[in-house]
Amino acid sequence: MVQSLTKQKVLQQSIDWWNPGKTRSWQDDGIDLVIGKREGYYFYDMDGKKLMNVHLNGGTYNLGHRNQELINTMIEATEHFDIGNHHFPSIMRAKLATKLAEVTPEGLKYTIFSSGGSEAIDAALKSARYATKRRKIVSIKNGYHGHTGLAVSLGNERYSKIFLSEGDPNVFVHVPFNDLEAMEREISKGDVACVIIETIPATYGFPLPDPGYLQAVKRTCERYGTLYIADEVQTGLMRTGKLWGIDHYGVKPDILVTAKGFGGGIYPIGATIISEQAGQWMNEDGLAHISTFGGSEIGCAVALKVLEISERPEVVQNVDYVARYLRMGLENLMSKYPDFFVGIRQLGVVMGLEFNHPEGAKYVMSSLYKHGVWAIYSMLNTRIVQFKPGLLLNKDYCDELLTKCEAGIREAAIELGFVGR
Repeated sequence: MVQSLTKQKVLQQSIDWWNPGKTRSWQDDGIDLVIGKREGYYFYDMDGKKLMNVHLNGGTYNLGHRNQELINTMIEATEHFDIGNHHFPSIMRAKLATKLAEVTPEGLKYTIFSSGGSEAIDAALKSARYATKRRKIVSIKNGYHGHTGLAVSLGNERYSKIFLSEGDPNVFVHVPFNDLEAMEREISKGDVACVIIETIPATYGFPLPDPGYLQAVKRTCERYGTLYIADEVQTGLMRTGKLWGIDHYGVKPDILVTAKGFGGGIYPIGATIISEQAGQWMNEDGLAHISTFGGSEIGCAVALKVLEISERPEVVQNVDYVARYLRMGLENLMSKYPDFFVGIRQLGVVMGLEFNHPEGAKYVMSSLYKHGVWAIYSMLNTRIVQFKPGLLLNKDYCDELLTKCEAGIREAAIELGFVGR
């Protein structure tokens, strides 16, 4: 299928027919990459360069590239199912929806399936508006919730302004993360349908919630009849050491959204799990929201296996081990380059590495790439490298990763003048 194509041919076709700006932008950043072979937590450039993957496409590959259990599950599902028909009840959708009601926080009941995270966010917002009969939505400044119709208006204007999709500022309100006073000021107006928060805002550089912040936001929502949406697209599925990041904070959201790793990198699927209150529109008009590919029966089979693997006791224990082991190694690196490598933002294997330069993470990304590690800078905070180890790593992989990280971070520190040659 691919033998006849050269890397240069693919790059030129991408510029000519796919996305010229994105293709050139990565090359300008020194990332001359077209992914070829991929397996586990490694992938290879078409020219053969081997890379350790600690970006995981935002957590899509939590369980590694081409996880054999997931592939086997998908193949077995194709013997019985295809995408299915979104109009009718389905064996696999019913089974997965039942499982999600069991494993999500108390109070969540119905599942709306989608083909990806942005679509799942849109379904969450529409459900909140229905339930409250309000239009206003409050999100975090420099947050990120996807690129579709409603979702794109929630985040930074970088993604909305170009398409004239910023949204009415009286309807789409943005407040600073961890600023409880600003949040309470908006909610207390009594006209907010929902507040939506990534439990740890990834694209913003993984700032952690202040103690008590998320709990206070939820209490304020309850006081004024506003729904709380937990965006768990990047913090769910055991990445934080619990199945959902929000579980660490004791918050029971009215709506929870999952995607990315939910399909294991094998089949695209997302889900919006909502309370009975938020789901009453289904009793009024169950056809008011549809998604042709949402809840594909094959995708549901894969997602069920993802949940099963993620909840295995040995996987939970391994996430804790990897988080602690890498933290120890990274703190050792910080001690060697204290003027440059200045912080680690972490909950489980959700990690952001902080550097003391306005674009330090861009330099580190390029240096890590040269040394065989793929990690990306946070698009809205270029001091932070998104560092997202997988759930199934072993000690040998971690040791190799730390060795290469030291070489890459040292090279960037030298280039920026933080240490001598």
